[in-house]
Amino acid sequence: GLGNFLTYGDFPEKGMDDPASYLIPAGAILNRDLSTIHDVDMNASDEIQEYIAHSWYDYEAGKELPLHPYAGETRLNYTGPKPPYEHLDVDQSYSWLKSPRWKGHAMEVGPLARVLMLYARGHAQTRELVGMTLSKLDIPVEALFSTLGRTAARTLETKIIGDTMQTWYDNLIANIKAGDTKTFNEVLWDPSSWPSEARGVGFMEAPRGGLAHWIVIEDGKIKNYQAVVPSTW
Repeated sequence: GLGNFLTYGDFPEKGMDDPASYLIPAGAILNRDLSTIHDVDMNASDEIQEYIAHSWYDYEAGKELPLHPYAGETRLNYTGPKPPYEHLDVDQSYSWLKSPRWKGHAMEVGPLARVLMLYARGHAQTRELVGMTLSKLDIPVEALFSTLGRTAARTLETKIIGDTMQTWYDNLIANIKAGDTKTFNEVLWDPSSWPSEARGVGFMEAPRGGLAHWIVIEDGKIKNYQAVVPSTW
């Protein structure tokens, strides 16, 4: 594998604006170094960027320069062979997918990235489960960076999230009993509350990895909308 792992974070206890309360922490791991977790800024123009050097798209400034999703462009330019064909020239454009990078690094997202981030952050249950798995199989922690590790990560994160669901349920029932039955902020559904100029990003840890959508609003209308989906990483 790449040895680089990325998570956006998810399952907030106190809201998306409080990353410290996420069950799945956000961060980046480079070169399999679990001792160093790099912060990830979804809004920084020099962090998450999309390349199109080998994609059937064009950017106004050229195919070699990447763009952050806020400034993203989707200009179709199919230059491949006329179907039917047997092979594509991988030295040229060959895909309808863009190539996302974090600070220029190709990253892996998904179950292993999430389990490694929990492990590296010192999450107690993850440490225990990973340790038990490694001990049972008599393998070193480096074995996580493998097909075995990716398979194990799917089951381990299922156990972690499944156990935490009981806590979430208990908190929900406690809130209802205390009279807190609101499920959303109705004020934000009023169009008069929407800004005429804004930009933002929504994200989650989908089963296959980090998913994020970026939007730019100008004059009360959507000017740009870009999605970076897990499969493209």
